[in-house]
Amino acid sequence: MAVKIRLRRIGYKKHPYYRVIVADSRSPRDGSCIDEIGTYDPNKQPSEINIDAEAAKKWLGNGAQPTETVSKLFKVAGIEK
Repeated sequence: MAVKIRLRRIGYKKHPYYRVIVADSRSPRDGSCIDEIGTYDPNKQPSEINIDAEAAKKWLGNGAQPTETVSKLFKVAGIEK
């Protein structure tokens, strides 16, 4: 099973709000997830990023692959492998 760390879109039309989740790569974007490790709100100035660093490092250590966007969010939050 390939595990990805990616974004799940919530919120309403033209006002996105995202949850940073750990999910099977085959599941749909808004489908089931294994774990929720944070949130991302691009509507605020500056963007608000809340990520549980310990949970993110645990999943990265277990072999989960972040998407490009989540990798950028990790860099801003100061989380590295």
